[in-house]
Amino acid sequence: MRLYSSKVPAMAHDIVELLVKDGDIECLDQKEVELDVESVLKEYIRMERELSDRVRDVLSIRGLSYTNFGKIKHELAAEQDFPLGEDAVRWLADQILEMMMRSPNVDEVFSEDIVLRRKLEAVIQKWMKMDEMVEEEVRRRLKHVEEGSVSWDIEYKRTLDEIRHKYGMD
Repeated sequence: MRLYSSKVPAMAHDIVELLVKDGDIECLDQKEVELDVESVLKEYIRMERELSDRVRDVLSIRGLSYTNFGKIKHELAAEQDFPLGEDAVRWLADQILEMMMRSPNVDEVFSEDIVLRRKLEAVIQKWMKMDEMVEEEVRRRLKHVEEGSVSWDIEYKRTLDEIRHKYGMD
């Protein structure tokens, strides 16, 4: 699962809209709360990019191929206690919840933490699973091409770029 910076504003809007509509929080300026949520999401993206840069450095220093990227990324993430995958969803929900409790832009929080966390996790998961949806669409389009072939590699990259562009995930 991955979080795309181009989708952060829409994701923040969905989160705040849901919580306000359901009466979980009260705020005078919903846009300001959305900006607060965006800041949490953008910080996670920044931290993940920093981790990926470190992984590339490690691969280069050790002379390893790019196929080891995921393994090394998980190792470094574990060392730094940085959440990935499902752990990232929980971590982001906790961070957003904490921000709402401290933000001067959130006037009142009415719901229990567990209720808020469940709602936050559902929205975050929906947006982070876009990668899986894109992967499924690429595979559907390329079902006529033999996986693992040179043709597959070329078509996969081209189709992936095309679909990511279509959904604003570039």
